[in-house]
Parts: sequence; C-alpha cells; structure tokens
Amino acid sequence: MHEKSPMLKVTPRTHLGSRHSKRIRAAGGLPAVVYGHGQDPVSITVESRIAIPHMESGEKVFRLDFPGTQDADEGQIVLLKELQFDYLGSTIVHADFARVDLNERVRTRVPIHLVGEAIGLKQAGAILMHPTAEVEVECLVLEIPDFIEFSVSALDVGQSITAAELTLPNESMKLITDSHSIIAQIVIQAEIVTAEATAASSGSGEPEVTTAKKPGEGDAKAAAPGAKGAAPAAGAKPAAGAKPAAGAKPAAGAKPAAGAKPAAPKK
Repeated sequence: MHEKSPMLKVTPRTHLGSRHSKRIRAAGGLPAVVYGHGQDPVSITVESRIAIPHMESGEKVFRLDFPGTQDADEGQIVLLKELQFDYLGSTIVHADFARVDLNERVRTRVPIHLVGEAIGLKQAGAILMHPTAEVEVECLVLEIPDFIEFSVSALDVGQSITAAELTLPNESMKLITDSHSIIAQIVIQAEIVTAEATAASSGSGEPEVTTAKKPGEGDAKAAAPGAKGAAPAAGAKPAAGAKPAAGAKPAAGAKPAAGAKPAAPKK
C-alpha cells in the first residue's frame, strides 16, 4: 500500500510565524510540521498543487521526499494527523504529519460512503440524513482504508444505521467511534419542520412590558394624599395658609384663617 502513497517533495522551513507562512502560501507552498517517533518536530513546506488534492480526496498516508534522503524512491512514511483551514473553513492552510512505522497500529478517521438507493426514499417527503460522515478506527498503517462502504438499500422510513452495523475491512481493525453513533437514517421532511417549530415555540414567550401600567396603579396614585387635584383625606386638617377650594363651604365651627375677610352678606 505504501508504494502507492503520494510522494511529496519537502523543503525545510527556517523562518516560522504567520507572516512567513502567508508568504509561503502565496508562492504555492503549504506549511506543515512532521513529528513523532521520539524525534524533534521539523517544520517543512510541500507543494500545494500536489498535496491539497490528495488531502481533499481523503488520502491519509504520504511519503515525504526529504532533501538528501539516500533512498528517494521510498521516502519517509507519514500519517496525516490534522488539517487547519482558513477563517472561512474552505481552504487548507497548514498540515500536521506524524512519522509512522508500517507495522505499528495507529488511530485515524475513515470516511463512510453510502451506496444504493434506500427504499424509504420512495415515500413522499422522505430524506436521507447522514449525521456521521466518518468514523475513527485503530489499525495497522498498511491496513488504513481509503473509505468504508455501506449499503442503504434496505433502509426504510423511521429506520437508522449505527456505527456498530458497519463491516470493517479487516478483522484486526478496531472501531473507536461510539457504536451508537447514527451513520444514516430516513425521516419525513415534515417531521423536521414540526420539531423545529415546537422547539421554537417552547423557548419563546411574550416579553414583559415594564412600562405598562399595573392594575390599580393609576387609582392608587389618584387617591394618594397630597396629589395634585386629590381630595383631602377624611378628618385631615388643611395645611397652614392653604386656601379653601373654590366654592367650598367651611366646616361647621371652623374659625376663619388669620387675616381673612368675612364674606359679604347676601342681599
């Protein structure tokens, strides 16, 4: 298998940092790092036009042609461990490679390819969902598959396929991904819309209007003693120097205020 792995020519990187990496990408290179097997990490550059198409197609194992390598035909076997993308998440801007031995067991992620036409898709409104597009496995470097196929021909509405139902290419291969993870399922599109609407309605409520008048609040203010235009409370004495309201008769036995002139007698 390793003989068919893509060969990438390597150029060591002596200057590090985002500014230098940007210059490398502008010149057609892809910044990368090689680490593992008890050796110091090495910063390198590979050609983007050769490396990125293989990475985007799901290739995991590469051969690196380092300068001065005695056997250039073999190259150093490495496993692609991680990719970094730009802020849009669409362009690969950095890669991490791990040195590996062909006979050691490694963990890697393998894409799932669904094949066949599910019978449940014949029903109106049915759609096929693919929540888990790849699974993590442990196997020998020589046994790493490009992908794992699974037929969905017998999948009907309301049914699902879990990771436990996948058939791994080799018996020595171990599934690391949770066996209950759903690989594929068929649902009716109307069910999704209803579920979203239910979730939205359950989490929404009419906001409280804090400036609205509370019941009885206006009446309480109008009846409060001392309020403008409010009648005095029963038994309360008028304030000193206060004039009686227009047309109001003095209370029985009340003395006229100091300095007040008696009312003119009626003719």
